[in-house]
Amino acid sequence: MVNKIEHIGIAVKNMDDANILFEKMLGVPSYKMEAVESEGVLTSFFQTGNNKIELLVATNPESPIAKFLEKKGEGIHHIAFDVDDIEAEISRLKSEGFVLINEVPKKGADNKLVVFLHPKNTNGVLVELCQEIK
Repeated sequence: MVNKIEHIGIAVKNMDDANILFEKMLGVPSYKMEAVESEGVLTSFFQTGNNKIELLVATNPESPIAKFLEKKGEGIHHIAFDVDDIEAEISRLKSEGFVLINEVPKKGADNKLVVFLHPKNTNGVLVELCQEIK
């Protein structure tokens, strides 16, 4: 079962400029920057209250974020939902006919296991499921 929106991911071309912009806009600094080598991405997280924003910049030209930026430009890349049991959610969603980009959870940023649902099944929105690594 989905607990809440965990974060909204935003693809950016320049992390330094985006961090300055979001710090001014949100009134708080980034609380964490983290590279996810397997995805070819550098992330930066902001939190205001219960809400989180993840900025994503490509670290190599073949990464999913680089391809997204080339095709669509900067903007919302994905919405992530927090779940208690990612394996159970994978099974439930597959039984409901959803197609997953990765059916095996992998380590993502901010101490999470993650899987992605294909946007062709979710009205064009890339959906990420996140479970805190314990």
